[in-house]
Amino acid sequence: MNLRFVHVVSVGAVLSGAIAAAVATPPSAGQNNPLRVGIVAANGAGDDFLGAVEITLTNTSNKTLRLPSWQLPDNEFDAKLFSISFNGEPVAYEGKMVKRGVPEAKDFTILRPGQTVRRTVDLAAGYDLSRTGQYVVAFRAPLQHASTSDRVMLHQANGLPMSAQSAPLQLWVNGVDRLGGASLAAAKKPDAGTKAVVNGVNYVGCTSARTSSAGQAVVQARAYAENAKGYLNGGTVGPRYTTWFGAYTSSRYSTARSHFQAIDTALDQSNGQITINCGCTSSAYAYVYANQPYQIYVCNAFWNAPLTGTDSKAGTLVHEMSHFTVVAGTDDHAYGQSAAKSLATSNPTNALDNADNHEYFAENTPFQN
Repeated sequence: MNLRFVHVVSVGAVLSGAIAAAVATPPSAGQNNPLRVGIVAANGAGDDFLGAVEITLTNTSNKTLRLPSWQLPDNEFDAKLFSISFNGEPVAYEGKMVKRGVPEAKDFTILRPGQTVRRTVDLAAGYDLSRTGQYVVAFRAPLQHASTSDRVMLHQANGLPMSAQSAPLQLWVNGVDRLGGASLAAAKKPDAGTKAVVNGVNYVGCTSARTSSAGQAVVQARAYAENAKGYLNGGTVGPRYTTWFGAYTSSRYSTARSHFQAIDTALDQSNGQITINCGCTSSAYAYVYANQPYQIYVCNAFWNAPLTGTDSKAGTLVHEMSHFTVVAGTDDHAYGQSAAKSLATSNPTNALDNADNHEYFAENTPFQN
């Protein structure tokens, strides 16, 4: 992508030339947020802005911080860490939506007192910045599993993770051609490998054993989605609903119902629409590109997961199917049952937009009415 950015202005501060910066340390109840986040537009030759921003995260505390590396900005775009709008309308994220498990020691980045991490990120690799107009960009990363050196989790008073968040950066963009319209995210897919169609589902790069295992997961995911749809179509409001989607309102309940109707319809497709791609070798469970239905990339944790139950193969497929824009368009606000429950209590709207909440509602383990 080639972009020419003009008239760069920041809400927080204005620097010399055409570069602007914004810095914010978001407030939190109780514990102070130890991270200060800055964002600056990175100019190219002749003050042309080619889609890159520089992010700085500074540990302002006197304690060492442990941050999951996927919560730091990176050009791989395997997490939705930026909020971008164009003329007031949200800009779609085009990178990976990844289901993750609990991070291991190797997954953390260590940030010592006073230390700053500085990363330059090409936003055009994960977002469509081709239109001319006013953009507002902010870095927003939930700090789940982040902690201090004395093992205190970076949590708000309501139990949810703190966020690393910058002030918004305003940019006037003069967009030019998009190199044929192909996003860089699409170019980072695993190699296709061998292909097979079994029971109406495409399998790419899968051994016969993995094709069989994933096929069983598809069958169970369909059963999960059918059961969840039936619960919601029946108008039931029991602990199962309130645990994962929070206090009842007719509007939110209607949203949950429509989500599972769409998830059930998508999973029931059996004429080659769904693709299970076994080319991922990361430690995650799975990922998708939300604007590229219905291809699901399954990773190492998927194969080690049980067929059904909490964080299962079948539940993972429900989770990933919910991400597709044409299905439910969910996000990843929080991972894991504990965080999903806290999200439902404190922010039911975000729980209805969180893929893990949909997975745990469908898995219903332990069973609730």
